[in-house]
Amino acid sequence: MTPSVSRACIPGLPGLVLALLTAACAPAPPQATLVEETRVAMGSSLRIAVWTSQREVATAALARAFDEVARLESLLTVWRASSDVSRLNAAAGSGVPVEVSADTTSVLGTALEAGRATGGTFDVTFGALSDLWRFDHDQDNTVPSAEAIAARLPLIDYTRVHVDEAGHRAWIDTPGVRVHLGGIGKGYAVDRVAALLRGAGFSDFLIQGGGDLYAAGHPGARAWRVGIQDPRGTPDDLFATIEVEDETVSTSGDYERFFEHNGVRYHHLIDPDTGWPATSLRSVTIVAPKAVDADWLSTGVFIMGPERGLALVESLPGVGAVLVTATGELRVSERLRDRVRIDHAPRTDVPAR
Repeated sequence: MTPSVSRACIPGLPGLVLALLTAACAPAPPQATLVEETRVAMGSSLRIAVWTSQREVATAALARAFDEVARLESLLTVWRASSDVSRLNAAAGSGVPVEVSADTTSVLGTALEAGRATGGTFDVTFGALSDLWRFDHDQDNTVPSAEAIAARLPLIDYTRVHVDEAGHRAWIDTPGVRVHLGGIGKGYAVDRVAALLRGAGFSDFLIQGGGDLYAAGHPGARAWRVGIQDPRGTPDDLFATIEVEDETVSTSGDYERFFEHNGVRYHHLIDPDTGWPATSLRSVTIVAPKAVDADWLSTGVFIMGPERGLALVESLPGVGAVLVTATGELRVSERLRDRVRIDHAPRTDVPAR
């Protein structure tokens, strides 16, 4: 799910799983180049690139940006016992608020707002199912029993999570309820990096973490151009493109992390109401001003389905969406209809990869 800058314009940037990002080959300011670095962070590849003539200043800013992401990961991950989220989960049901950072309360506050906005289809307490469904290639990809899933459903309820942002505290009022910020934490980190780069004086840059991409300004005379992958095509099969400037693009799809069993595709976008993968869409691409919002919206809209999901998108200022339904039908929100170029209809005759 990672965009890349066109090789024709700037050689050496690899393509990604979800979308292809290209910069128009327009004349650049004298001596301007792309200063970039890629590291593994927050469970995926994180690329930060700055279009500038100030290479040394940009290199120093990139180092600070990766340090900031590492700091946020140490707070928001569930894989470290000392993180804010792990300590919050460990204290679930104790009745004792946990002191956490301002970043953690900010992410949690946004996550709870997202839960309310989606009617619970985006729910950060999906962690109760994380050990039942496994979609990594090195894991035992088996279908959980209906009984095992049903037993966990009562523990998926974002209303059990409470946040005191002013006091930098949070608590979970029910034992066994577990917060997992995998559907929103990367978006928050991308926004923080964007703020850091702007504070360093840069206006033309790209941040790509997992499926969340923020494109600021433009390299040359035109905006960044982002391609949307056909969910039943190969990673370089792009059915649509859109130009973006100072916006985030985030895609969630059933082709990212999945396995097949008896001819059925099981993927990682789980409906918290049922405990099973959502089935009405193949992919959702969100365009929004902030990465944190695009992050939760791409997941929430995928689970909500095309009708409810598009209604939510249209109600939010500056937000647009491109949806591919389970039958391959293309749905584009009103705000993006004049901006998206459709190169071909999404495929319906290609078997699951």
